[in-house]
Amino acid sequence: MKLLSVNVSRPRTVSIDGRTYSTGIYKEAVSGPVQLRRLNLDGDGQGDLKNHGGEHQAVYCYPQEHYAYWADRLARDDFEYGQFGENFTTLGLLESEVCIGDSFRIGAATIQVTQPRVPCYKLANKMGSQGFDKVFLRVNRSGFYVRVLEEGAVQAGDQIAPLSKDPVGMTVAEVKAALYLDKEPSAAERALQIVALSPGWKRSFEKLLTRA
Repeated sequence: MKLLSVNVSRPRTVSIDGRTYSTGIYKEAVSGPVQLRRLNLDGDGQGDLKNHGGEHQAVYCYPQEHYAYWADRLARDDFEYGQFGENFTTLGLLESEVCIGDSFRIGAATIQVTQPRVPCYKLANKMGSQGFDKVFLRVNRSGFYVRVLEEGAVQAGDQIAPLSKDPVGMTVAEVKAALYLDKEPSAAERALQIVALSPGWKRSFEKLLTRA
């Protein structure tokens, strides 16, 4: 497992189709060591702090393995690391294998997986494809967010070493499907047993179960 790229950006104001908003989704790869702190990477930021950022969304990871899928589906050959708004472009960390609550060592830092990513219209706008956020959600190639257990420097090329597996053993893909795709009550109940699951996702599962 490997960290292929570290991508950051400061928030910028964007106007598309009559809508103006601040966003940090336009990530660009950086070289050399970057300090990973409790809330984000040096040089990075979020434009919407109500829905993004915070301890449980300090860093967004996306598997490089999905790049070929999207390039083929969208008939594009211009992707660069950070294309999907990710901070870490990774190799060997697939949503079907990584569990919420798993922890890893990257460079001098330690991270823990906290929740899947749910895209919004800003991703569709960045990709120049109306409705892309809905497609991105449906195919369950979401990537995931992590929190920082130990701050430290990271850089492209660092090996990603597994430290611990969550005892519930529910993958990122399974957790996302439980809330947005299958909505199976038993899966929601299982997800609520994950200590490391972010508070926002726990509230969403609790609401799902009250409606079941």
